[in-house]
Amino acid sequence: MMRKVTLVMVGALIGASAAVVATQSPLLTSTSAIAASAETYRQLTLFGDVFEKIRTDYVDKPDETKVVEAAINGMLASLDPHSSYMDAKSYRDMQVQTRGEFGGLGIEVTMEDGLIKVVSPIDETPAARAGILANDIITQIDGEQVQGLTLNQAVDKMRGPVKTNVKLKILRSGKKDPIDVTLTRDIIRIKSVRSREEGGDIGYLRVTQFNEQTFDNLKAAIDKIESDIPSDKLKGFVLDLRNNPGGLLDQAILVSDAFLDRGEIVSTRGRNADETQRFNAKSGDLINGKPLVVLLNGGSASASEIVAGALQDHKRATLLGTRSFGKGSVQTIIPLGSNGALRLTTARYYTPSGRSIQARGIDPDIEIIPDVPPELKGKDETEGEAGLRGHLKNGETERPASSGYFPTDPTKDNQLHAALDFLRGTPNPALQAKKAEAVLPKADASTPSKN
Repeated sequence: MMRKVTLVMVGALIGASAAVVATQSPLLTSTSAIAASAETYRQLTLFGDVFEKIRTDYVDKPDETKVVEAAINGMLASLDPHSSYMDAKSYRDMQVQTRGEFGGLGIEVTMEDGLIKVVSPIDETPAARAGILANDIITQIDGEQVQGLTLNQAVDKMRGPVKTNVKLKILRSGKKDPIDVTLTRDIIRIKSVRSREEGGDIGYLRVTQFNEQTFDNLKAAIDKIESDIPSDKLKGFVLDLRNNPGGLLDQAILVSDAFLDRGEIVSTRGRNADETQRFNAKSGDLINGKPLVVLLNGGSASASEIVAGALQDHKRATLLGTRSFGKGSVQTIIPLGSNGALRLTTARYYTPSGRSIQARGIDPDIEIIPDVPPELKGKDETEGEAGLRGHLKNGETERPASSGYFPTDPTKDNQLHAALDFLRGTPNPALQAKKAEAVLPKADASTPSKN
């Protein structure tokens, strides 16, 4: 579906450009239009002159491709923080990320003290089958020392064509000698949705990103929870969008639609009025009207905010946590043949009530400040979109984002505990201040119409 959305948006962009040329060409006879056009070409000539001087006179022979790419990126960076140029490799990497599957080993890794550390093996992948464990340290990949590589470089070396081998040397706590493991790459599907039962009466759904697999993963997770917990015992669901940076627009629409029966989900508005697009929900609520709480924080951005904004405006969910990031713009990926692609900001998006959250974020219905460990206090705050240089202005009061912290240990997660208590109707001091305002949401005929 994203391909359809992307193609429609690119088509709209191309069509609009063609229309502008066709409708304005007679006006180019005016003195002001001719002067503006001449000034533009003069500036382009200046660029050519500067480039030629660099080629011929710079102290060392420059890499001309890099010089041109830097100039393109500089031009795009002057527009806003999210428009950029991707060379062929960056474009391929982006496609891998949004597709949600690639040839690899199935290991989630992080960089710690210059070493590549395993966060966890992904179930039913070569890494899991080979016995790779969390906290293993990878010291070599195919005989090459990992220390000194960036995390992305190490990941690139572990990815590759399916059915090819890669040899890892691993240090494991409690083992004196390194372990050599040879794995055969396979198709790895990034699990963008993780789920579990909470106390036998609540379904927990964590969406980590919006890639091509997200809606299908979400539906499967809901089906499993509903098969494991009898309907009369299932009190509701928690949709955790904390620190979810966003992703594909079509997946944000599908995830929103999963909990809505009707009405507008989001609208996107470009430079011209005829570029406005509205996306509406289809009949059918995957959780059959069960109460829903959405968790968000300062790391919840873009597609996450589309989902949160739609569910909040329709009073389908109660939002709990802290203010979101505030990225209210849409980027279209425009392929440039073998030369990579252009990521260009082409529209702003608006929630069903017509709110733009650009540089403002979404305020939760119930604010719950996370319990931040003393060593991280002051380091957990994010400035959000409003803190990015060159961000699109909103015309309204701009606000920074909030804490981006939440613990990996659920027992120490006070925001999650508040969400569970809210769904169960259990007393919780953090909820009392908003108790009169926050009522368990219902999906029924009283759901307001969308505009």
